[in-house]
Amino acid sequence: MVPGKASDCGSTGRDNRLFVDAVLWIARTSSPWRDLPDAFGNWNSVYVRFSRWAKQGAWESLFKALVDDPDFEYLIIDSTHCAGTSTCVGRKRGTQNQAIGRSRGGLTSKVHIAVDGLGNPLRFILTGGQVGDVTQAEELIADVAGANLIADTAYDADHLRARLNDAGIVAVIPSNPSRAQAIPYDAELYKERHLVECYINKIKHFRRIATRYEKTATAYMAMTVSCRCHHLAPITVNRT
Repeated sequence: MVPGKASDCGSTGRDNRLFVDAVLWIARTSSPWRDLPDAFGNWNSVYVRFSRWAKQGAWESLFKALVDDPDFEYLIIDSTHCAGTSTCVGRKRGTQNQAIGRSRGGLTSKVHIAVDGLGNPLRFILTGGQVGDVTQAEELIADVAGANLIADTAYDADHLRARLNDAGIVAVIPSNPSRAQAIPYDAELYKERHLVECYINKIKHFRRIATRYEKTATAYMAMTVSCRCHHLAPITVNRT
């Protein structure tokens, strides 16, 4: 599933597990690439390889392999803001092309997440921090049918409810207080929304996800998706 295996043209990859471990160390500690411990190898080689995998979609391939058997008893969606730093801005093509926007917290990116009934991630979408949650809902639930969709009031919109009804998906979404008449929902099932909050909390333990340092959206999404591999390559080298 990754570039550089024996069946590929050219040289084969050396110790893929150690390389993934190095990327996870960077993600967990938010350290600069130059501070990567020598035990992981040359920092520049690791960075170049990470960038190459990101551009080739290798991280996405790994992610899809890990979510090939989701539990669609219900689907839960939400989003989280990730603060940007001075290192993630300054590209000539502008910040909006790299999913960086200005919101109340300043320059931020927003990660939209869908998890299954077990709390495992199914889909990520990266946008600028000013983008509304409901605008990304249809893409998050694409190709899903016959499930229960659990979401908070930010997703209470007539067009989304109509889309869910057409797909045979039951909307477990509380009504926005601005509605003249509240729409009934399953309050007991809505309690399962904590699963997406728990996952967001989990990935934000990776400090390079909670705070964005990557200039390009491709690199930041690759860093986010790579954290799904944390149980495949445990971090074994201390920062010291």
